[in-house]
Amino acid sequence: MSVSRLDHISKIGVEQMGDLADSLADTEVLRLENLDTNILPPASAVAFTQDAIIDDKANSYLPFLGLDPMRQAAANLVGKRSNQEYDWKTECVISAGGLSGIFNVLLATLEPGDEVLLTDPTYVGLINRVRLAGGVPRFVPLIPTEYGWQLDHEALQKIDPVPVKASLLMSPSMPTGAVFNQDDWQALTEFCQRANCWLINDSAMERILFDDRKVIHPATFSDMRDKVITVGSASKEYRMIGWRVGWVVGPAAIVADVARVSISNVVCQTGIAMGAVATAITADDDGIAASATELQARRDLIIEELHDFDVIPPHGGWSMLVDVSSAGYDGATASRLLLDNAKIAATPMVNWGGPHCEKYVRLVFSNENLQRLSGIGGRFRKALT
Repeated sequence: MSVSRLDHISKIGVEQMGDLADSLADTEVLRLENLDTNILPPASAVAFTQDAIIDDKANSYLPFLGLDPMRQAAANLVGKRSNQEYDWKTECVISAGGLSGIFNVLLATLEPGDEVLLTDPTYVGLINRVRLAGGVPRFVPLIPTEYGWQLDHEALQKIDPVPVKASLLMSPSMPTGAVFNQDDWQALTEFCQRANCWLINDSAMERILFDDRKVIHPATFSDMRDKVITVGSASKEYRMIGWRVGWVVGPAAIVADVARVSISNVVCQTGIAMGAVATAITADDDGIAASATELQARRDLIIEELHDFDVIPPHGGWSMLVDVSSAGYDGATASRLLLDNAKIAATPMVNWGGPHCEKYVRLVFSNENLQRLSGIGGRFRKALT
């Protein structure tokens, strides 16, 4: 029998679809089920990593809170995005990936039973981490439209702020690609003020934006500097998934608590990776703008090809959702048919929010180029019509 803390921890679906697609060993399968990418990391970061492998200083537990250059780079990066200044010595710690950082922040900010505001849909891994930390998810809907996902402001106004002790928000969001505009962030930060809660900003994809959108950081809003905890990652923007380096930047008192959790949890980060990530952050050309342009082209191709399906356009990020209910299927059934009949690996969105998420499949477009994506519309029609 499992321990009680696992009672509401669900599978994410990606692990099952990934294993199934791997087992086929078929290069014709479009790998749209997980957040791998075929867009290369910055060359300077790869070169740094190769040198670090034989650097004895990189083969160390120390320093526990991260290498100084990495902490400096992360604090400066968040400072530039938020128009704030952060002391890298007291207001930044390095984590073993972004999700490790988020879990550490949740453990440092929540008492058992505290509510956490999340969007619906959202990444089930975030929901699971809230529950593992003893929190209770409180969902605010994202509304699907033909123009993209929109925050439900009316529903947000109806949420009781008193039990909410943290808001865990991501823009662009996974799996929807929803991007909060100025009005959205205004409403969300005002909610956090009413709730007197933390705003945990998952910034893993904040610069992967489409259609000339600009980064809006929640700490730029009035009186939010001391409420925002930013958790960043090298995985998405810098295409450095395997390096497993993230960062937490925020007010000194809470970052000190996050540091205590961090040392008691994963202990330290990947030694040979931190210097490489610092190099990527400070590089003259980090490749983020070029990768966003490429990802937007892939998004546009998929939307065009799936014009007769119910696709909700993403405004950023690496993925989009397709509502398969109009074709007469739920997400799990559609996912199976797409793999069996069309060689498309796509994850159903079961448990990625409320029950309505069961009608969606997610398409990740970061790991397949335009040439391989061409013809995806025909594959969908073969499988689902």
